[in-house]
Amino acid sequence: MSQYKVVILFTNYGPYHLARVKAFQSIVKNDWEVVGLEITRDGVDYQWKTNLKNSELEIYSILGNLKPSEVDTKTNIKKTFDALSKINPDILVIAGYARLSMLSALFWSLWHGKPAIVLSESKDDDEPRIWWKEIIKSWLIKKYSSALVGGHPHKKYLVKLGFPENGIFNGYDVVDNSAFHPDNIKHLTSPLNKPFFLSINRFVEKKNLPLLISAYASYQQQLGENAWDLVLCGDGKLRSTLENLINQYKLHNYVHLPGFLQQDELFPYFAHGKCFIHASTTEQWGLVVNEAMAAGLPIIVSNRCGCFEDLVIEGVNGFGFNPENQQELTNLMIKMSSGEVDLESMGKASLQHINKYSPDYFAQGLKSAIEFAMNK
Repeated sequence: MSQYKVVILFTNYGPYHLARVKAFQSIVKNDWEVVGLEITRDGVDYQWKTNLKNSELEIYSILGNLKPSEVDTKTNIKKTFDALSKINPDILVIAGYARLSMLSALFWSLWHGKPAIVLSESKDDDEPRIWWKEIIKSWLIKKYSSALVGGHPHKKYLVKLGFPENGIFNGYDVVDNSAFHPDNIKHLTSPLNKPFFLSINRFVEKKNLPLLISAYASYQQQLGENAWDLVLCGDGKLRSTLENLINQYKLHNYVHLPGFLQQDELFPYFAHGKCFIHASTTEQWGLVVNEAMAAGLPIIVSNRCGCFEDLVIEGVNGFGFNPENQQELTNLMIKMSSGEVDLESMGKASLQHINKYSPDYFAQGLKSAIEFAMNK
């Protein structure tokens, strides 16, 4: 019989979460029982079609197929408390503190005297900070026993909020690198018969796609027939705006919108893209950059992305840029497709660097965070 029962609560279990928790299960299976808990089966921000039937992880869903917005506050809190009381974990791992169910889970842990570990990827510059909210957040965050964060900027923010530095561990933001490895996807047929830049996003304001399209328009105008195409995978409320912009610049033969794709449908794009671009004006991390690096792609990444400090090695595996500077992005696109950059070497550097950021990195970090919490 397992000595401890660990519950890991995410908003919704998708491919990322399963890969991480599976790795964690594998290193603690002799000592701890691991149970998955999610707020909803509905995808919320990402409409993943995740097959949970073949998973060795037992996963409970607090709201079933209901969206959090469809459930009133009292019911949400009650269902969260009921689910946790039924599972009765010894340790609770909670992904963030913004959603009501996450806060309810924290208060359940405090009520029952069980240690809680926060999974955090918030950083100081995500949004303008309001002093009184930061005071509340500082009080709240100290109720957790330890933390697992994405990287350097996330650790700095927790320390600024007053969280003890020795209780913060790294490794939260990882993907299943092996799924994207060039050896596993290069055999796939290319979706285009010419070279292309690749970007994958929800079509929402913070992803900065109008600037990316405008930068590409300038790039295409300067290089003409020598320009690479641009593929924007994803969908969202700004789609019509982006389509209008593409028509305005007369780019419909060069900019491709294949829509929202599931992970296996994205593999051919990762396999044959020449360079990956992530242009967000704000981004807590940007896991799609992990995926691109795991596929062996050079990267151009906004310096506002949470992953920038940890994943971009300037001039080695790619470049960073100011997401408000359209000309800077255009110049980097020209540089990448000019022949003056060793794309193969950059891609290999991406692949080598991302090896550290694996599900095992998450597993070891979470194990350390839990052990710290248990020994407080």
